[in-house]
Amino acid sequence: METLNEKKGSKVPHSYVIIAAFVLVMAILTYIIPAGNYEMIYNEEIDRAIVDPNSFTYTERTPVSPLMLLTSVTLGMQGVADVIFFVFIIGGSMEIINATGAINRGVGSLANSRLINRLFIPIFALIFAIGGATFGASDELVVFAPIGIAVAHALGYDAITGLAAVTLGAAVGFNAGVLNPFSTGIAQDIAELPVYSGIGYRMIIFAVLFVITVAYILRYAKKVKANPELSIVKDCACELEREDIDIAKMERMNGRDKLVILVFVLGIALMVYGVFVWGWYIDEMAGIFVAIGILAGLIGKLNLDKIAVTFVDGAASLTFGALVTGFARAITLIMEEGQIMDTVIYALSQIVTALPSAIAVLGMYLVQIIVNFFIPSSTGQAATIMPIMTALADVSDITRQTAVLCFQFGDGFSNSIIPTSSVLMSYLAVSKIPYEKWVKFIWPLMLIWILVGAVFLIIANAIEYGPF
Repeated sequence: METLNEKKGSKVPHSYVIIAAFVLVMAILTYIIPAGNYEMIYNEEIDRAIVDPNSFTYTERTPVSPLMLLTSVTLGMQGVADVIFFVFIIGGSMEIINATGAINRGVGSLANSRLINRLFIPIFALIFAIGGATFGASDELVVFAPIGIAVAHALGYDAITGLAAVTLGAAVGFNAGVLNPFSTGIAQDIAELPVYSGIGYRMIIFAVLFVITVAYILRYAKKVKANPELSIVKDCACELEREDIDIAKMERMNGRDKLVILVFVLGIALMVYGVFVWGWYIDEMAGIFVAIGILAGLIGKLNLDKIAVTFVDGAASLTFGALVTGFARAITLIMEEGQIMDTVIYALSQIVTALPSAIAVLGMYLVQIIVNFFIPSSTGQAATIMPIMTALADVSDITRQTAVLCFQFGDGFSNSIIPTSSVLMSYLAVSKIPYEKWVKFIWPLMLIWILVGAVFLIIANAIEYGPF
């Protein structure tokens, strides 16, 4: 007889099936949707190419061939190869650190702290929310997902609780965009607004989103702690491979463990500094993780052979999740090859311009949410859509600052659920949480975020959020 879990599992397609279906649908749409293009122009003031909002033209249709459909996945993997290998290296390096025992004993010391025991979720969420709000932290925080999960497990919660405290905390800060250079800064530059103007309103948004998000995570966490059977991921590797731990009996950190953790912290600090001061990105970040893993292993008394074997085991454990990013990239690749990306953006923009101001702002918001599915990169989306949104704001009697807020919300909220977000896929890969399980957890909060964003946009439009 089929078990209840099997019945439940049969209702949700495999992660690869879901993404492959999106790829196939986009390929079919290249035969239906007319091809079109916007022209790119170079803007010297912001030193980047942006879309000319008045340049859209239809072009000869270039539907995706069956061969292109079949090769889109491998090409997609090539396109995000840096992300895929970055995930592998994080997995390998973190496995080395785990093998030293420093994290387990560190979690033991941390979990026995009264403050963390009582306020784990709000403290973790606030730390990462500040990072997201001030320097747009997102990709850089992938490494903290296993740590959040380890603490959550030690306190009797599940893996999703630990991941949520890290990733949703960072998302709150990133979405509010108080001083986020990757969304707010670039978008305001393109809209010709004073950089970081309107910060007071964004700080209010930050506070509201933070309270709502922490309350949501706490509600789920308390339910799971009271009854572990209610965990969304109870049958997944992230839970089956864990060991139930009595916090009071957990080992505490020793001097060698503190050195391992110090190497890790200094490495992360160097990486963050390099990203924001020296312009480092994934290649340099990956190199730092390699160094962290080797040094931590040596300090933790692992010989070179053990370090190598452990690294391979850690990387191999993330193969499933790492390759998902390649499948997700294939969706965008198909749209670009079929030249329907710009056509979709153009059609959406035409709808918005026909709406009254009070409704148009919500139309712009919806456009941003849809566009973000196809262009999840903040900088890439800003260069593509903000010139159009700026023009739409001008002709719809909406302030440009409000248009930037539309961009922030549209670009940010859905990144926590869409399969085309390589950052989300990296988080899930490192955490060994299936995409469909995460969707089940996040979708109610996603609706709340979107509705709250709509309210803030309506208010912004009513008060003529500016300076202009």
